[in-house]
Amino acid sequence: MIRARVVTCSDAASRGEREDRSGPAVREILARSGYQVDAIVVVPDEIEAIATAIENATGDGARLVITTGGTGIAPRDVTPEATARVCDRLVPGFGELMRSTSLSSTPMASLSRAQAATRGPALIVNLPGSVNGACENLNAVIHLIPHALDLLSGKRIEHG
Repeated sequence: MIRARVVTCSDAASRGEREDRSGPAVREILARSGYQVDAIVVVPDEIEAIATAIENATGDGARLVITTGGTGIAPRDVTPEATARVCDRLVPGFGELMRSTSLSSTPMASLSRAQAATRGPALIVNLPGSVNGACENLNAVIHLIPHALDLLSGKRIEHG
């Protein structure tokens, strides 16, 4: 079973002013898909806090790190920047697919900076912070994750 961690990026949730609902919703989707979620970590919308949470997750052996929140264009939305700081490569197709899928639900989808990146053998996926946005975006790419993790592990993949 592949170990995963969810990182909720939210000033209000990190201060206890708002319940984190997106983290548990994402954990449920991952569990149904066969991933072992070892924790949901809530951090403020700060580059250092988010970057450290990603580093800690991969350092603890998580092969999949899902973040929720901070993917918009507001001044405090810094999750993509934090991810870029600690990751090796961006995977543009994930963000393209998530935005494309979301366009059927909201005309504002193009303002999202949801994305994915690699860190060694781990995949980091940045999702929006709303429950609906996080679930919709994760469901749009969940079928890609096993193959991406196989490729990141260095396994020889046969294409038929």
